[in-house]
Amino acid sequence: MRTDLAFYRLFSLVLALAEDALRFLVLGTHSKVALKAENLFLRKQLALYLEREVKPRRASEATRLSMVLLSRLFDWQNALVSVRPETFLGWHRRGFRLFWRWKSPRGRPRVPEEIRNLIRRMARENLTWGEERIADELLLKLGIRLSPRTVRRYMPLDRGPGKRVPSQRWMTFVRNHAHAILACDFFVVVTARFRILYVFVAMEVGTRRIAHFNVTPHPTADWTLQQFRDVTMAERFYRFVLHDRDSIFSSELDSCLKSLGMQVLKTPYRAPQANAFCERLIGTIRRECLDFMIPWNERQVRRILKEWVAHYNQGRPHSSLGPGIPDQRSQVGVCCGHHLPSHRRVVAREILGGLHHEYGWENLAA
Repeated sequence: MRTDLAFYRLFSLVLALAEDALRFLVLGTHSKVALKAENLFLRKQLALYLEREVKPRRASEATRLSMVLLSRLFDWQNALVSVRPETFLGWHRRGFRLFWRWKSPRGRPRVPEEIRNLIRRMARENLTWGEERIADELLLKLGIRLSPRTVRRYMPLDRGPGKRVPSQRWMTFVRNHAHAILACDFFVVVTARFRILYVFVAMEVGTRRIAHFNVTPHPTADWTLQQFRDVTMAERFYRFVLHDRDSIFSSELDSCLKSLGMQVLKTPYRAPQANAFCERLIGTIRRECLDFMIPWNERQVRRILKEWVAHYNQGRPHSSLGPGIPDQRSQVGVCCGHHLPSHRRVVAREILGGLHHEYGWENLAA
């Protein structure tokens, strides 16, 4: 719609200028005496409107441009009647601005698209960096010289000067300290006799390995503290413990954890995504194990989870690891292309009575 309107205005302007040019050529064929008489005749008629103080309508763009072009052919100061000299000079200046805007280049050329994408990428991946930091990084590391003002021009709109993040994001912190974070949580299992059992799981965020699990019908703070003691007795050292704000994780429990050399990280209220790794683990346990079984008692739940946890740590591939297996010692690969070796065969080992299988190589008898 706007394009059609602009085209119509341009067409009207060109048509009016062509009409004025044709009239000017026709007047050029008249004699000087006839032109002077016509000029005086028109002035007399215009004087009648001035005596009655009739306000003229606003001049159109075509009229302004025609009067500016005609003023270059005679002394126009004495011919102004309905337009003030300041207004007419303003028409001159506006015309010169439009002319030089058309003749001048359109400003500094834009940087190449790949550099613009690189600036946006660096701004998204480093929320604490400003335009000066990105400009210095481009100059010193990549040899690309750009001013901070140019960098700011291509940064994302949500990264304005007043929207810098004072600290790193939570996900960045988790990734930086993943191998030292122990994430833990509880979930519920209902037995065939409709008894509610509570399962405690603790996983290493860096390797996705289940470090410890246990089952109880009555979880307490003392029982939970004992689970952490069992975890810390292993060879691995954990610096951070991540858990929610459940009443089971009491202040006394957090104090005991600090005495064991671990710093407690509590998730915000009603924010399970802050403990996303452990929440995903619990969902995996339900979808791949407990949803297919109806345990009879606590002992059976513990036996089922013991077998499944061993499979999870030593035989289940994890896409987030590359893919990989949490226990790297169990990851054995034999490169044979798209053909099976003649001296080996693939064997399967049942997990949980055939619910899952683990596959591996076995040498054939000579």
